[in-house]
Amino acid sequence: MHLEEFDNSPENEDIEQSELFEHHRLVIEDGQKSIRLDKYLVSRLPQTSRNRIQNAADAGNVLVNQKPSKSSYKVKPGDVVSIVLSYPKTEHELVPEDIPLDIFYEDDQYVIVNKKAGMVVHPSLGHFEGTLVNALAYRFRDLPMFKGKEVRPGLVHRIDKDTTGLLVIAKTELALEKLAKQFFDHSCRRSYIALVWGNLPEEEGTITGHVGRNLKNRKVMDVFPDGEYGKEAITHYRVLERLGYVNLIECRLETGRTHQIRVHMKHIGHPLFNDADYGGDKILKGTTFTKYKQFVENCFKLLPRQALHAKSLGFIHPLTGEDVYYDSDLPDDMKACIEKWRNYISHRDEFE
Repeated sequence: MHLEEFDNSPENEDIEQSELFEHHRLVIEDGQKSIRLDKYLVSRLPQTSRNRIQNAADAGNVLVNQKPSKSSYKVKPGDVVSIVLSYPKTEHELVPEDIPLDIFYEDDQYVIVNKKAGMVVHPSLGHFEGTLVNALAYRFRDLPMFKGKEVRPGLVHRIDKDTTGLLVIAKTELALEKLAKQFFDHSCRRSYIALVWGNLPEEEGTITGHVGRNLKNRKVMDVFPDGEYGKEAITHYRVLERLGYVNLIECRLETGRTHQIRVHMKHIGHPLFNDADYGGDKILKGTTFTKYKQFVENCFKLLPRQALHAKSLGFIHPLTGEDVYYDSDLPDDMKACIEKWRNYISHRDEFE
């Protein structure tokens, strides 16, 4: 049996795109009598209720021999069972808080939130109040999904505290299971806009390399090219605008790993602008002139965080089956910083 573990340690508060579900794979053993699939799974997954298993099956998230199966299927020796589940309740009760949210879109199945910089997505050690989920729990306090001890209700992905942009949150069990499966399969379409240090040599490219926690500092991630550690990660990028010593780029994710874009860009020598965790909060490119240094410091003040925005999100609607797509504007702090670099390019002689 295989379980995708979720790391809820304190240093894992600000996760980039780590999926919020668990995955089990079981092979039915020799001698197993023929019983219902849901009954078998309950016996093998003691922390999982029969209702959770049935909801997952109804959403098409329980596969037998790689095919979606009903709860009533009778297992037999040699069957290979895979199941994707949203995470169970925890010992901490979710506290609803009346915190303003930027609701980008909403229907009866899910809500799209345009998250602001500085907001932690969900409660964790050290952050049990003031999170996005606390705000959602207040807004949707009459919905069953947002009652009780679940501290991550409706979440199937997340972004860092200081990254802005679009997040989808399920409002029903059906939406949760179906969206979780799409994120697990990496079939969702996600694009980010980033400002990075340096002038990329190509107009577009792909970054690969397993991403895992840094072996010396668990608060940050690292790239392990040979795959001896971490999980496979693939980031595609293209240059949108060249602004002298920085480039504005679009990134599209094939996988959703912790800090994936931030660590991948550092790995190829182009950290995100003002990304303190990955060295981007220093002047990495440019001249030694005092006026230029002051210019960069002023940019850091305009954008006091990593220059990363989750701009668009696309997936299959969990109820209608429609292919939906949402696209957001850049936040004001990134716009202001980019405009400042454009102005620098047009008056470069004044800085050098």
